[in-house]
Amino acid sequence: MSGLAYAGLLLAATACMALLDRRFNLVLWRDRRRSLLVLATGIVVFLLWDVAAISLGFYHRGDSAAMTGLMLAPELPVEELLFITFLCYVTLVLRGLVELCLARVGEGAR
Repeated sequence: MSGLAYAGLLLAATACMALLDRRFNLVLWRDRRRSLLVLATGIVVFLLWDVAAISLGFYHRGDSAAMTGLMLAPELPVEELLFITFLCYVTLVLRGLVELCLARVGEGAR
C-alpha cells in the first residue's frame, strides 16, 4: 500500500461526506459559519486530547506502510488530523441526516 493511501482514503471519504452534505443541505450549506465553528471546535478538542495522551505516554505513532511519514508534532502524524476532521464532519452530517429524517417523519404525520 502506498504511503499516501490512507491519507487519500480519508480525503476521499471526507469528500463523499461533503457531497452528501451538499445534496441534502445538512451542515455546511445550511449554516456555514456555525458549522465551521463547531467543526473547528471538535478538531481542536480532539487534537488537545491527542497531545495530552502523547505527553502522558499513552499514544505513539504507528509503523505502517500506509502512513505518509509527515508529522504535525512528535508522535502526531498528519493522518491523525485528517481522521479527526473526518470524524467530526461525519458526526455533523449524521446529525443533520437524523434531523432531516425526523422532520420528514413529522411532516408525514400531519
